[in-house]
Amino acid sequence: MKKKIITTTLLLFFSFISYQSYLFFIVSTDSLQSIYLIPKDAIYVLETRKPIDNWDKISTSEIWKHLQKNEYFNELTESLNELDGVFNQKKKVFNFIGNRSLLISAHMIKKKEYALFYVLDLQKFSKLTLLKNHLNTFVNKNFRFSKRSYHNEIINEIYDKTSRKTLYITFIKNQLIASYTHVLVEASIDQYQEPIIGRDLSFIEIHKKVGYDDLFRLYFQYDYLDDYMYYFSDKPNDILNLISKSLVYSGFSFDLKSDNFIYANGFTNTNQNTTSYLKALQKSGKGKIEIAKIAPKRTAVYVSFAFNSFIEFYKNFEVIQKENPKQYKTYQDNLDKIENVLKINIKDNFMSWIGNEIALLHMQSSDKTSNENEVALVIKTNSIKDAQTNLDFILKQIKKRTPVKFKQINYKDHKISFLAIKGFFKFFLGKLFQEFDKPYFTFIDDCIVFSNHPSTLKNIINDYVKKNTLHNAKDYQSFISNFDKKSSFFTYINTPTLYKGLKNYVDKNTINKLEKNKNYIICFPQIGFQLTPYVNLFESKLVVNYQDPKIVKTKEQFKEMTLIGPTKNQITTATNNLLSIDKERIFNISEVYLNNLNDNTYLKKYTSGKTHIKLIFKNGMKHGKYREYYPNGKTKISGKFRKDIQIGTWRYYSINGNLIFKKKF
Repeated sequence: MKKKIITTTLLLFFSFISYQSYLFFIVSTDSLQSIYLIPKDAIYVLETRKPIDNWDKISTSEIWKHLQKNEYFNELTESLNELDGVFNQKKKVFNFIGNRSLLISAHMIKKKEYALFYVLDLQKFSKLTLLKNHLNTFVNKNFRFSKRSYHNEIINEIYDKTSRKTLYITFIKNQLIASYTHVLVEASIDQYQEPIIGRDLSFIEIHKKVGYDDLFRLYFQYDYLDDYMYYFSDKPNDILNLISKSLVYSGFSFDLKSDNFIYANGFTNTNQNTTSYLKALQKSGKGKIEIAKIAPKRTAVYVSFAFNSFIEFYKNFEVIQKENPKQYKTYQDNLDKIENVLKINIKDNFMSWIGNEIALLHMQSSDKTSNENEVALVIKTNSIKDAQTNLDFILKQIKKRTPVKFKQINYKDHKISFLAIKGFFKFFLGKLFQEFDKPYFTFIDDCIVFSNHPSTLKNIINDYVKKNTLHNAKDYQSFISNFDKKSSFFTYINTPTLYKGLKNYVDKNTINKLEKNKNYIICFPQIGFQLTPYVNLFESKLVVNYQDPKIVKTKEQFKEMTLIGPTKNQITTATNNLLSIDKERIFNISEVYLNNLNDNTYLKKYTSGKTHIKLIFKNGMKHGKYREYYPNGKTKISGKFRKDIQIGTWRYYSINGNLIFKKKF
């Protein structure tokens, strides 16, 4: 009897094994593509074919080791570990499953909150019903397991007793899907019969072009870029708005070729239903990235639009504008109005001399006491003489036909003029350039630089004269060598410089996060993104440079406060050194900012309303008495300027009005 029971048990066991082997090796799998299960509102989708091997490579890199000290990335790792740690003997389970296709997507679930969604392709292992029907046997004792039905699918709910988080898992054909947000799992179930992203022709077009040899692929959906950016700031951004409306998907293949660089190559397609610059650029060839030769080294963001020729680009831009008749009529009416009032021809007097690159520069302020960033529009010319002749003609027409009065000034052999045509760039080049309303301009090298603030032009001239430009910066030259010399669209970001001025672009909550995570932002000092025409797409390139934040701080002169108390001798030495430095530097007057070069007086006040600085100007240059005051109204510094140069005797006073020292210039 005992022998019979053993025999029967063995027969049943081998029958089960045979049946499972038949399912596993012989019966074809009713497979479903992983991408079909990604909910439609994915901001980005991260894909890897070898998650275990690739994670090992990423997690041992110097970049990741540094990021692991950061709370956010530490939480991200813990989230991945939690997903893995739900199961008993997790390494055996996932090593048994092996390197499978894994997709991770991000979705905004609230205005200031996003969640992750996971899809793992089990392939033939999906036929092992033991895994599906007895998932609870794999669950760690620190978790509580339950099930519920949703639209004929079983959702397994695994509650973490410690963190009070619930992981939601279900199986759809050969795919395991999971998230800590139940609405994403439910959204996936809702759409898997009629997938959105996976059947989107724009996505398929990009997906076909991106290879599979590197660490992982990243697909970005631009429809949700604005929603994602609200996570960081409530303030709109014209450049990001342009990108979100102009592009559809980008696909990148990423790799870590060294500990210092992240490389990504891929493709991007444009939104054919919008009238946009990028759509026109895609049809207009490419041009050299050269405006870096006049862009100051303190440039935080350099955005370049380039083409074979501006005339070719403008023709394509007009054709695209005509696709929206109402918008095109408004645009044309505005240009006609300018031409009729001033008796000029926009194409002959303005377009004819524009070369093959236009750039926007966002720069750290030269005024160390100011939080305001400097912004400039730079146009490369194909003939600086033609540009000067035609702009002089336009200025004469403005003078003849409008009441605007402005004296041109010469600053360090560069003439600064005033283009008093309200809304000209908005009408001419669209909303992206609307910030430059009645701008000042000057000629530098073979470029024309426009800005609403004349002091910005003076500062750019100063940097150019001193050769403090991106072109002369070794770090920039080394970094730019990773990109093609010609492109249609190029963005360069100097993160440490951008960080210093980010307070103007983000909300208070984000500012606090920035301060807390400074070392994990500035450790990527240079970021570059390039689009180059490729048939009906853009070939895309993204490069991110990594450096130890200590090195970055040394280069960028970030000031750190020491909290360890110094000795009495150290205090005395430091005080004497500081007094010595002050004597040398106290009369180094920061550049001041006139909103109008016709103004003769510069006045800066304390929040109390009392005068802080008073300075006399003539023809846009410091020329006359300079007075700086303490908050109590007493004079702090007095002296004189002549044509921007300090002259005579300068004096420094105590807060009580006593003369401390003076210096002869």
